[in-house]
Amino acid sequence: MGYRLVAEATMVVHFGLLVFLVVGGFLAWRWPWVIWPHLAMATWGLTSTVFGWHCPLTALESWGRRGAGEAGLSRGFIDTYLTGVVYPARYTTVIQVAVGTVVAVSWVGFVLRRRRLHREKTLTTV
Repeated sequence: MGYRLVAEATMVVHFGLLVFLVVGGFLAWRWPWVIWPHLAMATWGLTSTVFGWHCPLTALESWGRRGAGEAGLSRGFIDTYLTGVVYPARYTTVIQVAVGTVVAVSWVGFVLRRRRLHREKTLTTV
């Protein structure tokens, strides 16, 4: 039971981090401190995609599944749960570019919002 719990909890956390990767920059518009963990998440996402690094959460989930008597993940998390399930494999590059674009748009919006708020604050203190 413990191994299975580790595997399932890791899967949920992994999904949550992927959602955070996509929307975290927008959350930072409201809570500016969120930009730092989002920057870390986006950096990890980019480098793992570019360099093919294996995510430690995938390894942890596989370990939990094997410990529970199941087969571990034979592929990465995204390849197991998203590619071919949520979107066809032929759209992987399109999805990666779309996620990168959404992240970039959120960061540009974050910077513009921070500048506007700073300008408004400066004007009200003069």
